[in-house]
Amino acid sequence: MKKYNVQITEYLQRIVTVEAESEEDAIAIVESEYDLAHIVLDYSDFTGKDIEICDK
Repeated sequence: MKKYNVQITEYLQRIVTVEAESEEDAIAIVESEYDLAHIVLDYSDFTGKDIEICDK
């Protein structure tokens, strides 16, 4: 039998509401909170998956 590498990619997504002076500031706030692990996405944020043959 032949072996195949199959890649699984999961997608997690969450909308976070923040108060900020501008869109750029809002993104910076959320990026900082995410980097500090104050925002952690988990199974409840699952929005989809792709499963495909991987050439690697």
